[in-house]
Amino acid sequence: MEFNTRLLHGGFGADRSTGATLAPIYQVSAFAQESAEKLEAVFNNRAPGFAYSRISNPTVASFETRMNALEKGIGAVACSSGMAAVTLSLLNILESGDEVIAGAGLFGGTIDLFGDLKAFGITTRFVEHVTADEIAEQITDRTKAVFAEIVGNPGLEIVDIRAVSQLCHEHGIPLILDSTTATPYLVRPFEYGADIVVHSTSKYINGGGNSISGVIIDSGKFKWDFDRYKGLAQYLKLGGLCYIAKLHSGIWRNFGACLAPVNAFMNSVGIETLGLRMQRCCENALALAEYFSEDGRVQPNYPALPDNPFYDLCQKQLSGKGGAILTIRAGSKERAFRLINALKLATNATNIGDVRTLVIHPASTIYAHSNEAQKLSAGVFEDTIRISVGIEDKEDLIADFIQAIEAM
Repeated sequence: MEFNTRLLHGGFGADRSTGATLAPIYQVSAFAQESAEKLEAVFNNRAPGFAYSRISNPTVASFETRMNALEKGIGAVACSSGMAAVTLSLLNILESGDEVIAGAGLFGGTIDLFGDLKAFGITTRFVEHVTADEIAEQITDRTKAVFAEIVGNPGLEIVDIRAVSQLCHEHGIPLILDSTTATPYLVRPFEYGADIVVHSTSKYINGGGNSISGVIIDSGKFKWDFDRYKGLAQYLKLGGLCYIAKLHSGIWRNFGACLAPVNAFMNSVGIETLGLRMQRCCENALALAEYFSEDGRVQPNYPALPDNPFYDLCQKQLSGKGGAILTIRAGSKERAFRLINALKLATNATNIGDVRTLVIHPASTIYAHSNEAQKLSAGVFEDTIRISVGIEDKEDLIADFIQAIEAM
């Protein structure tokens, strides 16, 4: 199936018992079974079924199946937020004394997370650019994972997934990628060698800005060394399912980071239009970026512009589409604030992936807890404005930014 067909039919069909065209919202805490023996088997993963919504829920399971089919993985676990997905994707295989290599230009919340992990004895080695050469210099015998965003937010640096995954595998290290800003519409990371993918599904997967959620998807292809990753050893008999099985039966279940059924339902509604929305958002983002570039009064950063340093990788890995985010530099913080305040259509809000165009001043908001070096690594300057482009008509968006720039 092609992309939009798979969104509607991949891993999903009408409900067998009722014919419902969407999985119903099973908004319950617990599920009854016909006998104590059956509940025991379900509770201990020896029989299919549902026992308690923190552990599994039919609405959530349907969403997980659809995300797994979309990314072509071996299994998926939905989480209460994107940050929960990032956290648990790492803690599932890390322990005190381990090291992670990560890009310095990560989303501010993820950088804060790596700071929090220090208290648990987990060290992060940051690389300025997520390239095979820079990562190779940081690998030690304690390195247990490499983590990066496929398309940085808001720096928009693109990772060469094939080159980085090849290096990681040469050293027996899994590559975990945050594909929130890329989405499966731009790239399916497992096809380029990535091992585990996380999404903040609050963003483009949901599309309506109505639910907080995340998901972890495993390719099932990484060759785990059970002497190095001792926590996975008890799942050895499950082969490629060992990572996702440990995650679901262990730390995810025990941390209680489960997704609410109603949010899973809203994500399942949103995912069906992901292709249509992303096509429109990418077209609008390119049109805006081209206008900014030609106008010259603000400086745009967008991977699909020919003068962008990641243009060639954008063409090769992202099918020439630059995504739905671009940034502009207004000249000063004061000018940036004046521009934002003058916009009439674009909404000043801390989110991405909405159907509406959203703008934010990252330095004073989502990077408020980062130091200057971290801000620079992420492409965040005092005059930076991040634009999450929506599905409005591009003519109206351009007109809105024209009048705002003139007001600035």
